[in-house]
Amino acid sequence: MNHDDEYQLYDLKVEVFKSDDDKPMVCRHNEGDYFTLTDDDLISFPPGVKFPLYPLAAILPLLPAKQRILSPNDWMATDAVIACPDPYCGGRFRITRGELRTYRHSEQTLVPLSGN
Repeated sequence: MNHDDEYQLYDLKVEVFKSDDDKPMVCRHNEGDYFTLTDDDLISFPPGVKFPLYPLAAILPLLPAKQRILSPNDWMATDAVIACPDPYCGGRFRITRGELRTYRHSEQTLVPLSGN
């Protein structure tokens, strides 16, 4: 069934890795730790994974754009590595896309499309 209020978003995975510049990872994130963004806006952490506030705050504004279908010329389509905001930390965060899911506007908000 095709609905005229459908849109699509990618699931995302954000994974911690160490940079190649020999800086230590000082912000209490561990290589291999990750979180996922699925079901439109739900962030999930695996059991036992903790994530520092400031790196998370640096990553969050980028996630809605990375979820969307982008022009191949858009820098958001190609750039997927975020540096830790602490300039002395060697932590990096790779954003990868997963499943492309379909959502309906009418199931996500009470504001009608005609109200735009």
